[in-house]
Amino acid sequence: MSRKTVDGLVLWAVSLTCLLPLLWLVWRGYQGDLGANPIEKVIRNLGVWGLRLLIVGLTITPLARILKQPRLIRVRRPIGLIAFGYIVLHLSTYIGIDQFFDWHAIWKDILKRPFITIGMAAFLLLVPLAATSFNAAIRRLGPLNWRLLHRLVYLIAPMGVVHYYLLVKADHRPPLVYGVIVLLLLGYRLLPRATRS
Repeated sequence: MSRKTVDGLVLWAVSLTCLLPLLWLVWRGYQGDLGANPIEKVIRNLGVWGLRLLIVGLTITPLARILKQPRLIRVRRPIGLIAFGYIVLHLSTYIGIDQFFDWHAIWKDILKRPFITIGMAAFLLLVPLAATSFNAAIRRLGPLNWRLLHRLVYLIAPMGVVHYYLLVKADHRPPLVYGVIVLLLLGYRLLPRATRS
């Protein structure tokens, strides 16, 4: 089996794995197993999985360096795009199903509820990253500009954690755990290159 075939199979396997939580959520909805407030459950689950996959995407580069497996970098793009997909579904469910496209109420939420303000800002920062996650965009922007633009993820991931923390009313442990992981991943990138491996 050629290396290209293996890479293709790996990308398909990674993509399918990333989509399993969505398929499970759809199945639970079909079974009527989403609790007393299914809309809130769907919005929360989509957002949490979007954040988790952003964190997984941030993990790929350190993992590739530590394991000395640079080919791992190839899975970063599909993971990031699927994370964006979850976040789009998270936002779309809030806008279309929770708020019924009531733009006045949505705008009021953005202005008055800090977790929504931060979440919307993070989403707006994420859009250009998703839009330029293709080879043609890399060529058009140039590798250096492309890398600088995609460093926005170092801001977006902490904003996602803060969005989640402010949303949670009782158990803050999950967002705090994600926050620690994000800080460790960002801290790793600040280490001198010689100490990273």
